[in-house]
Amino acid sequence: MDIETLKKIIKKYEVYHASFAREAMIGERYYGNSSDILLKKENTDEQGNPLRSANNKIPRNFHGLLVNQKASYAFTIPPIFDVGGKESNKRIVRALGDEYAKNCLDLCVNAANTSVAWVHYWKSEKGEFEWAVLDSKQIIPIWDKSLKKKLFGVLRTYQQIDEQTGENYFVWEYWAENRCQAYRKKAADSLEDGLMVYDMFIDPDTQKKTADYEHGMEEVPFIPFFNNNIRTTDLKNIKSLVDVYDKVYSGFINDLDDVQEIIMILSGYGGTELNGFLEDLKKYKVIKIDDDEKGGVSTLNIEIPVEARNVVLELTRKAIFEQGQGYDPQPESFGNQSGEALKFMYSLLEMKVGLMEIEFRLGFAKLVRAICRFNGIPCEIIEQVWTRSRIRNETELVQICRDSVGIISNKTIVKNHPFTVDLENELRQIEKERMEEESREDAYRDAFAQREGDGDVQDQE
Repeated sequence: MDIETLKKIIKKYEVYHASFAREAMIGERYYGNSSDILLKKENTDEQGNPLRSANNKIPRNFHGLLVNQKASYAFTIPPIFDVGGKESNKRIVRALGDEYAKNCLDLCVNAANTSVAWVHYWKSEKGEFEWAVLDSKQIIPIWDKSLKKKLFGVLRTYQQIDEQTGENYFVWEYWAENRCQAYRKKAADSLEDGLMVYDMFIDPDTQKKTADYEHGMEEVPFIPFFNNNIRTTDLKNIKSLVDVYDKVYSGFINDLDDVQEIIMILSGYGGTELNGFLEDLKKYKVIKIDDDEKGGVSTLNIEIPVEARNVVLELTRKAIFEQGQGYDPQPESFGNQSGEALKFMYSLLEMKVGLMEIEFRLGFAKLVRAICRFNGIPCEIIEQVWTRSRIRNETELVQICRDSVGIISNKTIVKNHPFTVDLENELRQIEKERMEEESREDAYRDAFAQREGDGDVQDQE
């Protein structure tokens, strides 16, 4: 692709990408507990003076809580892949690397905040398979016009400071099915005049820097992980509710701060300025009133509608967790509940995670196939095992396992026992302990038989 063609593509997609990036930044901002309440301007009079002394802005991180619930529920135990062979599975685990669980968490959080997360994989300088989770705001996908919307190409755009000159650049990486190319321009230059070729890639075969080379991945090496089937963020359903909660709660705190300042009503005050009244009150602890009959000082008490505010906050909080499809971690919601009751508590979260899992299964399947293709691992059918992480009634589960002995296989019982962490290791340990027990029993029988034999010889003598 030449520079002129790239310019046309950038212009075509930059409007959509700018809108996507704005929405993504809002999601990330709310995830970091920086909601719109912090951006609200203070009410002032015509001279610019604040209308009230208290100006508390208190955000409540409901979005961050719901996203973390989702991520921990789905990926505390990351998915396990099986392509039909133990050795092949081990090679896939090695390729996924030590950061696999962390990357799963990042994928979930990015998808929840921006509607889609992206994985990029490539051939390292050492010739090994590498992959990473990218900032979703950097990716401009280019889809073809087929019904399945195959990924035709990807533009990755980001800012970079040149280490030699210290100047700030905008970088565009274009990735196609077979090739990748890099361009950049100075931040102060226009796209028309400043775009130029950028030697940033290191060719693994020649170890030389280049702006254009064949990446050898046989497809566009980017994989989308969509948040749900309608490709929206988790913030969309709850943003208005979170803003209402923050507004009411912050206003309530402001009212409490303001009413702590006593409002004094002066009658027949002989002074000329209110400042003089306050100075006399602070200095002498007394007030001079000229008119003995009509003069006086009283205070004004303001009643705060606490009950109404509590109702609004309670209803809004409930709506946030319903619309956000999570569970409200209120202490009164827990207790000695049965396993079925705990499952019901997770029902909305399970629904949300289930929609995400359908989309993520496609992404993980493409990633595993890319690993297999790169390493020459035979791969036809990929089985994915997903495990949820939630509160369980372990006493009830242990009782179920005990009652299931003789009805189902011991392997299934061990697998579902709450104390089982690694099924294969647990089965090996059980077999080892069984063999040790049989060995002790055999030694006991041999010793008993030997004593009986010694008794028979003595009787004959």
